[in-house]
Amino acid sequence: MRYLKFILVLVVATTLNSCSVYNFTGTGKIDAETFQVNYFQNSAEIVEPGIERTFTLRLQDLIQNQTNLTLTNSGGDLVYEGEITQYRISPMTATADQRAAQNRLSITVNVRFTNKKNEDDDFEKPFSFYYDFSGDSLPTGSVLTAALDEIFERITQDVFNESLAKW
Repeated sequence: MRYLKFILVLVVATTLNSCSVYNFTGTGKIDAETFQVNYFQNSAEIVEPGIERTFTLRLQDLIQNQTNLTLTNSGGDLVYEGEITQYRISPMTATADQRAAQNRLSITVNVRFTNKKNEDDDFEKPFSFYYDFSGDSLPTGSVLTAALDEIFERITQDVFNESLAKW
């Protein structure tokens, strides 16, 4: 009986100890306390007003929601910066009368990540994703909102995974 209690205590202690190294978001132990997300400028040839602010806020929100890091305006241990380099709408399929049956909105964001605690984690890399929509629709209103939601969800998660989850 005493041996069984010892094993139970050992299993519980090991389990609780391992939770500090791994959590449900996929990040290991983060050797940082603060992060900052600098404003991502829109330097794409086609400029869609407001998407740079939307992307910046989405990245801030994702990191705040999936880590215990504190957002700061300057001097962060982890720094995210970059620019939106591409915003492109291109036809994907055509109808018999040479009109677009389906269009694709593609967005590319160049991200520079700096980890002041561990320079080996630093990177500069483009992240991109797309959204397909009907050729009868314009990328405005609800179509644009749905497209940006899907594209930015994927890009911000990819940036998070590359910088903190190491997947």
